[in-house]
Amino acid sequence: MQPEQKNKQSIAWAMVVVLGLATAMFGYLFTTQKSELTQQESLVVEKARELAVTKTKLDSISTVLDSKIAEIERLGGDVTELTKVKEQLEKDKLAFSRSKKVETNKYLGKIKEYEKFLAEKDEMIAQLKAENEHLVASNDSLSTHVGTLTSERERLVQRQAELTDSVVTFTEANKELSAKVSRAAALKAQNLKILTVNSRGKVKEKDEYKSSRVDKIKLVFNLPENDLTAQEAKDIYVRVLDPEGAVLADNATGSGEFEIDGAPSKFTARESVAFQNNNQKVEMLYDNSSQFRPGKYNVELYAEGYKIGGGNFTIKK
Repeated sequence: MQPEQKNKQSIAWAMVVVLGLATAMFGYLFTTQKSELTQQESLVVEKARELAVTKTKLDSISTVLDSKIAEIERLGGDVTELTKVKEQLEKDKLAFSRSKKVETNKYLGKIKEYEKFLAEKDEMIAQLKAENEHLVASNDSLSTHVGTLTSERERLVQRQAELTDSVVTFTEANKELSAKVSRAAALKAQNLKILTVNSRGKVKEKDEYKSSRVDKIKLVFNLPENDLTAQEAKDIYVRVLDPEGAVLADNATGSGEFEIDGAPSKFTARESVAFQNNNQKVEMLYDNSSQFRPGKYNVELYAEGYKIGGGNFTIKK
C-alpha cells in the first residue's frame, strides 16, 4: 500500500472515531437535558398542584367560616371574633393570589391555624346547641306550666263567678229574709181609736165631728206582744191627711220629715214610746194649730219604716 493511500485511510478512520465520539456526546447531552427538563416539568406541576391545593383550602376555610358565623348567629352566640378572623382570612387570600413567590409553606401554616380555630368553634357551637336545647326544653316546660296556670286561673275565675253568683243569691235571700224578719219584728197598732178633744178637755168618740168642737185629736191604741221586737224606745210617727190627701204639718207643733219606702215624706206628729212587749196601751195627742176643714181625714201610724196601723174620721160643717 502506498504511503499516501495509507494516510487517507488513517484520516478516514480518525473521522469515523471523531463522529462516533460526537454522536455519543450528543446522545449523552440530549439524555441529560431531557432528564433535567422532565425534572423541571415535575417541579412545575408539583408547585402548581401545591398552589391549587392551598387556594382550595383557603376557599374551603372561608366557606366553612361563613357557615360557622351564620350558625352561631342563629344560636344567639357572639360572632365578633369570627368576623375578625374572616376579615384576616380574606386579606390572606388576596395576598396569596397576588404573590409572585411560591410561599405555600407559609400559607399552609396559616391554614393549620385557621383549621384549629374552626375546631375550637365547633366546641362553641356544640355548647350553644346544648344550651339552646335546654332553653327549648325549659320553654316547653314553662309553656306547659303556663298552660296549667291558665287552666287553673280559668277554673278559679269560673269558681269565683259561681261563688259571686252564690253570694249574690245568698245576699238577695238574706235581704229578703232580713226584710221578712224586719216586717215580722215591726210594731203593730191594734184597736186604734180616733177621739176628739174640745177646748174644755172633753173627749168624744163619734163617726163625725163638728169642726167648731174639735181642738185636738187623741189616738188610743195597743202595741201587741212581739218577741222579735227589741224592748227599747220606739219612735211612732203620725200622718194626718186632709180631704185632698195633703199631710197636715206644722214645724211649730213638732212636725217634720221622715222616710217611707226610701222616699222622704212629711209627718204630722211624733212620739217616742218605750216598747215593753206586754200589749201596752199608747195614747197620742195632736193639737191642730188651725181649724179642721169639713171632709174625711185619714190617719196613718208608722214605726221603724213600716206602717203599723191607720184609721179615719170625718169633720162636718
